[in-house]
Amino acid sequence: MYEIRGPAGETLFIPADRSEDQPYFTPEQPHEAREYLEAHGYTVIRGLVPRESCQAANAAVRDELAAYRGYLYRQTTANPELHAFNDRGFLMNPIQNVQDVPTAQLGRFRASTLDILTHERVQSLLEALFDEPGKLVQSMYFQGNTATWAHQDTYYLDAEDIGTMVAGWFALEDIKPGAGRFFIYPGTHLVDIEKNGGNFDIAFNHERYKKLIVDLIHRLDLRCAAPALEQGDALFWNAKTIHGSLETRQPEYSRASLTAHYIPESARFMQFQSRIKPLHLRDYNGMQVNHPKSLDSMSKRMILNIETSFPRSFRLAKKVAVKLVTSA
Repeated sequence: MYEIRGPAGETLFIPADRSEDQPYFTPEQPHEAREYLEAHGYTVIRGLVPRESCQAANAAVRDELAAYRGYLYRQTTANPELHAFNDRGFLMNPIQNVQDVPTAQLGRFRASTLDILTHERVQSLLEALFDEPGKLVQSMYFQGNTATWAHQDTYYLDAEDIGTMVAGWFALEDIKPGAGRFFIYPGTHLVDIEKNGGNFDIAFNHERYKKLIVDLIHRLDLRCAAPALEQGDALFWNAKTIHGSLETRQPEYSRASLTAHYIPESARFMQFQSRIKPLHLRDYNGMQVNHPKSLDSMSKRMILNIETSFPRSFRLAKKVAVKLVTSA
C-alpha cells in the first residue's frame, strides 16, 4: 500500500498497483457494474478500452498537441489559454472538450481521444447504466496533475433529473499512486449538499463551496478510495459522488487520462443546477457528442479572439452572467 495525504488532509493508504486492489468488473459485466455503481456511487471497469487506442491517443499528444501554439479552452479555468508545461514537460492546464479542438491542426488528437470516449464498449456500458443510449456532453484531457479539489459534478453540470449524469475517467497509461490518482468518496451520491447559488454560487463563492465539501468530509468521517487503474481501465461515477485527484508525490510520472460526462440520450442538459442549456450535437461513432465551443466554427473562433484580447472584461462579464443565472 502507498501512503498519501487525502483531499481533506487525512492520511490515506491506497493500492500501489492492481495487485493490491479488488478486481472490480470487466466489459462483459455491465449489469454487475451498474449494481455496484448504484450502491457505492462509482464502479471500475478493467480493460474497457483497448491499449492500442490509448497508445494512439498518447502518440497524438506527443506528436501534435504538444507542438500546438494556439489558445485552447482549459478545464481548470474554462478560459482560453496557451499550453503551460512543468519542468518535466507535462501539460499542466488540462484541455476542456477534446471534441472542440481545431481539426486542421489537432485532427489526430481529436479523433484518437473521441475514439476512446465513444468506443463501442463504452456505448454498451452506458446503455446498461441508462437503459438507453448515452450522449457525451463534456470531455477533458489531463497529463500533469493539477490536484483537483473534492467536488460533486452536479454542482457544475448534470442531467435535468439531478444525479442522472454519469462520468468516466479513462486511464491512458498505468497511473502511479503518487502521480495524482483519481479519488472518490464511496456512498456520497446519497448525500444531499447545498446547491449552486446564493452563498455557494460558482461565480463569486466557489471557494466557500470547496470548503463546504471538505467540512462535510470531516463531519461525516467519510472514507476516501483511490483505485489502481492501468492503461485501458476506466472508473465511472455518479454526478453526486464527491471526487477529484490526489496530490502529486511522484512528479516524475504523468497521469495521462481522459474524463467524459454522459447523460441519457433522451435527457436535457442542466448547468449550474439552474438552467437547461441547449446542446450542439453531432454524431461520432454512432454517439451524439456535444460541441459547445467548436474551434472549427468561425463564430466560435471570433469569440475566442475576443476572450483572449480582453480577458479581464470578458471573465468579469461571465461571472456576472453566471451569478444572475444561479440567483434566478
